[in-house]
Amino acid sequence: MKKSKKYSRVAVKIGSSSLTHAETGKLNIRRMEMLVRTLSDIKNSGREVVLISSGAVAAGAAKLTVSHRDRSLAEKQALAAVGQPELMSMYERLFAAYGYNVGQILMTKDIVEDDHRLELAKNTFTKLLELGCVPIVNENDSISTEEMRFGDNDTLSAYVAAVSDADLLVNLSDIDGLYDKDPHKYADAQRIERVDDLESVSSFAGEAGSSVGTGGMVTKISAARIALAAGIPMIITNGKDPQVLYRICDGEAVGTYFAPRKEN
Repeated sequence: MKKSKKYSRVAVKIGSSSLTHAETGKLNIRRMEMLVRTLSDIKNSGREVVLISSGAVAAGAAKLTVSHRDRSLAEKQALAAVGQPELMSMYERLFAAYGYNVGQILMTKDIVEDDHRLELAKNTFTKLLELGCVPIVNENDSISTEEMRFGDNDTLSAYVAAVSDADLLVNLSDIDGLYDKDPHKYADAQRIERVDDLESVSSFAGEAGSSVGTGGMVTKISAARIALAAGIPMIITNGKDPQVLYRICDGEAVGTYFAPRKEN
């Protein structure tokens, strides 16, 4: 693993299942507070952070008291439109308590497929970080079409890590890392601490473990492929305690570490 001193800019992705209460689907305020406090303290240490946050659809559904069920694309877009400002309002208040401003960036896949728009996005990240802000990124779910969608925030987070020139991507999930088999089904499942050859573990990916999130381990492996291609290591670990980010920044072996080729 890289020495912690090299992690000067860390991209952190947190999924909907880590941001919401499983029973109600409403925002888990205690966990959000812990995440923001930890990220703020990491910034206090001299590092820069970029946050990729899911939760807009879940926040919208909770605010409008829409029950959990299969939803049409139009309904998801409407819920995201209601939930995104709710989510950002919460982040803004929480980060402000620790003296930091936030900047919202909503992305669609066509941005990373067009050189000019990609350069504009890079400039925005650069300037926000120069100004000491915390960029908070989500997919622009309320207007995305199938052609414009990343499809999940695991994939989005890998592109954001590359666009923002991060030194590390941390994927806070509802599982402790990548296992050699589904730990929900097999008691003898073993967590893989380090991956040097991505293709050797692709068959271990299973389906999503939560009905709230959209991405399972398959999408996380795909995200790792994108990040590693950009020379950025990625860690998958459990997001139930965001303070795990301290251990990661201290260089501890946590979750599953995906090493780019230059480290192998």
